[in-house]
Amino acid sequence: MIGSHVWVEDPDDAWLDGEVIEINGEEIKVKCTAKTVVAKTSSSYPKDPEFPECGVDDMTKLAYLHEPGVLQNLKCRYDANEIYVMQKYKGAALGELSPHPFAVADSAYRQMINEGISQAILVSGESGAGKTESTKMLMRYLAYMGGRVSNAEERSVEQKVLESNPVLEAFGNAKTVRNNNSSRFGKFVEIQFDQRGRISGAAIRTYLLERSRVCQVSDPERNYHCFYMLCSARKEDVEKYKLGNPRTFHYLNQSNCIELDALNDSEEYIATRRAMDVVGISEEEQDAIFRVVAAILHLGNVEFSKGQETDASEPKNDKSRFHLKTAAELFICEWKTSNMPLLFRCDEKSLEESLCKRVFVTRDETITKALDPNAAALSRDALAKIVYSKLFDWLVEKINVAIGQDKESKFLIGVLDIYGFESFKTNRCLTGCHLPACL
Repeated sequence: MIGSHVWVEDPDDAWLDGEVIEINGEEIKVKCTAKTVVAKTSSSYPKDPEFPECGVDDMTKLAYLHEPGVLQNLKCRYDANEIYVMQKYKGAALGELSPHPFAVADSAYRQMINEGISQAILVSGESGAGKTESTKMLMRYLAYMGGRVSNAEERSVEQKVLESNPVLEAFGNAKTVRNNNSSRFGKFVEIQFDQRGRISGAAIRTYLLERSRVCQVSDPERNYHCFYMLCSARKEDVEKYKLGNPRTFHYLNQSNCIELDALNDSEEYIATRRAMDVVGISEEEQDAIFRVVAAILHLGNVEFSKGQETDASEPKNDKSRFHLKTAAELFICEWKTSNMPLLFRCDEKSLEESLCKRVFVTRDETITKALDPNAAALSRDALAKIVYSKLFDWLVEKINVAIGQDKESKFLIGVLDIYGFESFKTNRCLTGCHLPACL
């Protein structure tokens, strides 16, 4: 309608507001403050002419809940210096102040103390909605309420949990369509408290790691960050693990997205190694970790062709045999910690047999069946997924040892960070079904 106030997209300012002065079919002419623009009706959004100058403290109060409306409200509150501080939420009833993770955390803490019952907070939403950042805010507030360590040189439980984030993000996060750093696993953080309500320990539980992403990546997404980091590592590491351009690896080149503008994989590799030092992962263990990451990349480049026997398979060519041999060499590592082997020991021949043959153990005998090339490729991918999953589980266990759990804690507040869901024409099974499984 002519005279209506609307928002239209702008390449420089993202959104411009103005008044509709002309309508031509599916196009409208809008008079903005600095210029007049022509836009499609379908890409314009109504503007609230009665929008308060300082914005609103609750997004649900907006007359129009769309992107330009939300951004305008955030800008107004920022310009008015309407920031959130933990102190004002202490003891306030839920809903008494502006909505914020601090309010939810305070309510959970008060109910735990007053009722003597452990609490749980569920953080869910679409990919890129801010779940992980909200989880960090919740932990900050719980650390504020539960008290900090008295020794200035000793790190608090909250600090230890946050310091583990770069490691978990390197091995559990990836670029999706909507988010360049999307968590592809669920995380349940237990903040443990003693009888007086003081933090006594913490633990991280992970579940539903998206293992299929290791072998199958849709365009324009990426595999897990650690693969690209290692390919962009310092020269001596790249040579040691016999890596190179990520575009040469099957598990990475299924998507055209290799580099990210906002993420420097080389710098992230250094930051991840530094974070591993902080959480207590030794140099020897770090080498073993990245050996298995490199081995998985080489494993993905092993192709198969028909073998001499019926329905049998073998490495396709010399290139495939090189990657098979390299993967076997990288897998050779017997470092153990806490009576738990980090990697396993194998050689080229045994690795080839495990991919090209299947063994059935019956009550009376052991039967070995040759696999055709397609079945061998599936076996290869299955091995890559299970090895990566075991590596991720080991990292979480190592982080929990560094954080320090209190198995005799009186109460706990659990923060469940469900990884982001997305809706496409064709959904991955795990993405489409994980919510009912969790709830």
